Amino acid sequence: MPRLPVLLAAVATVVAGLAVRGLWDGPVPKYAGDALYTALIYALVVLALPRVRPWVAAVGSAGLSWAIEFAQLGEIPAVLRPLLGSTFNPPDLLWYAVGAAAACAAHILWARRRSP
Repeated sequence: MPRLPVLLAAVATVVAGLAVRGLWDGPVPKYAGDALYTALIYALVVLALPRVRPWVAAVGSAGLSWAIEFAQLGEIPAVLRPLLGSTFNPPDLLWYAVGAAAACAAHILWARRRSP
């Protein structure tokens, strides 16, 4: 997959995450942020490995997000808490899967659109 569209998708994901946090309160920005966090990881995986299959990028990004969430059961160093969080929250696991699935679907649709 060409890197420029993936880079633009990553930037749009960050902008969407900031917008959601700025526009809403409560659970909407929290869980949307979880899904967008994993979608950003997905984009970074595709940037690093442009030929990666969508399902592999989805499993990898969800797996990394879940690993970070489970790491919160232990002690996260204070300097990393803004990036990795500090409190384990089981519903986050679902929203990470949603973000990975949405990014995977967008990747597949983009690839089909670009194919002759």
